[in-house]
Amino acid sequence: MSTLANASRYESMLFKRCGTSGLLLPRVSLGLWHNFGGVDARTNARELLLGAFDLGVTHFDLANNYGPPPGSAEETLGQVLRGDLSPYRDELIISTKAGYDMWQGPYGNFGSRKYLLASLDQSLKRLGLEYVDIFYHHRPDPDTPLEETMGALQQAVKSGKALYVGISNYNAEQTRQASAILRGLQVPCLVHQPSYSMFNRWVEAELLQTLQQEGLGCVVFSPLAQGLLTSRYLNDIPTDSRAAKPSAFLNPTDITAGKLSQIRSLNQLATARGQTLAQLALAWVLRQPAVTSALIGASRLSQVRDCVGCLKNLDLSAEELQSIDTIVSA
Repeated sequence: MSTLANASRYESMLFKRCGTSGLLLPRVSLGLWHNFGGVDARTNARELLLGAFDLGVTHFDLANNYGPPPGSAEETLGQVLRGDLSPYRDELIISTKAGYDMWQGPYGNFGSRKYLLASLDQSLKRLGLEYVDIFYHHRPDPDTPLEETMGALQQAVKSGKALYVGISNYNAEQTRQASAILRGLQVPCLVHQPSYSMFNRWVEAELLQTLQQEGLGCVVFSPLAQGLLTSRYLNDIPTDSRAAKPSAFLNPTDITAGKLSQIRSLNQLATARGQTLAQLALAWVLRQPAVTSALIGASRLSQVRDCVGCLKNLDLSAEELQSIDTIVSA
């Protein structure tokens, strides 16, 4: 049974053109990396998806291996798309990726044509869709010719199984090469998805400028640094936090006394602006002209509401930017 969406869902959401394409993306998008797997409560996942859409979040981002187990996040979204959101498919941007380990054997990861196109077919079955809006290559493959990988992305579009294609985790030179190949194949690369936050600024050296030069949009993931740039860690490590659990991405050893001091100083700056720390962190990444959207994760709907609230104040003064630089470099 479908759900009637909030009639005013587009009144407070801001949208930005993705590179030089015709596609508009919400400034805040929802990622299904965590909390949407088969081990997670489907009722909470459904509440997050429907609540986000009611706030004007039209972009849901996945990868083939999101879960756990791998593939189950796509199954979760597929269930909601077939039910509550079935009348709203044309209002949604659904993206997925392939590139990391997905199944056993030599054809279940990286960037071969065999893997990418088989993975896309599997993703569409789990999602219950005829096409995804964006299909990404999730990471560079050092052993497969880039022409083969980009040719597979072209085939995804030509076959009607993806409307647009993108890349993720590519450096600036790899991005230029991939973009040139796709342009030659008459299927322009739409978007790059890199990590970016106050604590992770690698894209500033060269990649953001490259994206603007190539006409690609930019959807940044982990803008809240796996939750560090939220109120969760202001008073040490909560027992139910990601850092307190086994994780390859955030460990207790990452949260030093110096890091906690930085987080608290940034929180003071956010409070002075009338924002939460998460809202300040999102405003900071969205200030970049090259950045189209910030991709957030959430375990509760209140977190999504908090993040979307950043759109009420995206302006950062030169003095505030300098204060942030001073804090994170201390």
